[in-house]
Amino acid sequence: NVSADINDDIANAIRSGDIKTLSRFLGDNVELKLIDLEEIYSRAQAEVIIKDFFNKHKVESFFISHKSTPKNDSMYSIGTLQTSKGKFRTYFFIKKLNNKFVIQQFRIESDKE
Repeated sequence: NVSADINDDIANAIRSGDIKTLSRFLGDNVELKLIDLEEIYSRAQAEVIIKDFFNKHKVESFFISHKSTPKNDSMYSIGTLQTSKGKFRTYFFIKKLNNKFVIQQFRIESDKE
């Protein structure tokens, strides 16, 4: 199942703060929300923004708490990202485009628990 594998690959990239691997999964345009920033960015712009976030918030752990069942060639995952500067709720939405699964939406939001 391709979609389950990509989910694990994305989770592993987030877990290791590996923007190079993560950016391979980003779509040409990504709806990005990082804390108080929300916009649609090109892959290159999104990569720079996420890399900056990882540089400022050293990843300590990441786990997926919920993933949807793949449906209509799309799925989403929700996880908890623990960083040097606190805990964040993370969400990514994957969709199949041109026979390739890509991240269409990527969100890192403050975890208010």
